[in-house]
Amino acid sequence: MENFTLANAATLDAALAAAQQPDAKFIAGGTDLLQLMKDEVERPQRLVDLDGLPLDQFSIGDDGARIGALVKMSDLADNPDLRRRYPVIAEALLASASPQVRNMATIGGNLLQRTRCGYFRDTGVAACNKRRPGSGCSAILGFNRLHAVLGGSDYCIATHPSDLAVALAALDAAVEVQGSDGVRTVPINEFYLVPGDTPERETVLRPGDLITAILVPPPGMGERSHYLKLRDRASFEFALVSAAVAIALDDGRIRAARIAVGGVGTKPWRLPNVEAALAGAAVTPTVLTAAAAHAAEGARPFRDNAFKIALMQRAVARALATVTA
Repeated sequence: MENFTLANAATLDAALAAAQQPDAKFIAGGTDLLQLMKDEVERPQRLVDLDGLPLDQFSIGDDGARIGALVKMSDLADNPDLRRRYPVIAEALLASASPQVRNMATIGGNLLQRTRCGYFRDTGVAACNKRRPGSGCSAILGFNRLHAVLGGSDYCIATHPSDLAVALAALDAAVEVQGSDGVRTVPINEFYLVPGDTPERETVLRPGDLITAILVPPPGMGERSHYLKLRDRASFEFALVSAAVAIALDDGRIRAARIAVGGVGTKPWRLPNVEAALAGAAVTPTVLTAAAAHAAEGARPFRDNAFKIALMQRAVARALATVTA
């Protein structure tokens, strides 16, 4: 790990001002950033500590939820109102990392996790466009079992790691961001960027921008939600495939559906074709399976990860069957 200076910000304005310094990064729980610094993937010269800022509160009511960026994952997952109104969020949080990590990790930091591509995290590998723009992508011709089949490009096929982001994508949540030019709200389905030819840019955040809160709309009448995660081992493992579903039912028919998948895309991936196939449909196993088949439209598999296509379709069908049972 390289040497760095640490700035303790007493106010939000002070944090934003400190982050304008060259090579500065915010740090909160540090569960992701510190590991990247130890591996010398990230080399910030200045860290701005957010721990003392008043961003660690959340409220959940009839008008939706507002979740501060510094709320700990474990505190949010344990809240009974969250479990009742937004089970998909609670299930996604509890499927993430380990209890020890969830006790430290923050909501904002979870959304900003860097890719889990092994080539990105191994500085001994020269070719990684995300780490060294223009150097190439080792995964495309290398070992790519864990990589994306949706949203990739010739420059990068790394998957986005956050379980929480997938759940929020299915709920049409938004990210509140504050920067030098004020406060703005970004729909989470527009917050993340596909790699294109600039994979080093993962979000719409500008230098010095800070996530201050997550805004979740209230669930609709009769809406149910669920998060399903499939992985190589039962805990402390990232998703091979995950599915977040929010379904509104009316007399045995699906009035509306919102579905996102993880572990298969370069960002949390919404499935509008599956949603359209379910709208107004009766809840039967045949209907759910047929709709889930649309999940793979546009997929681009590679040598080691073609299995993710069928696994994604089955995961979506299983999540739909669970939430509509």
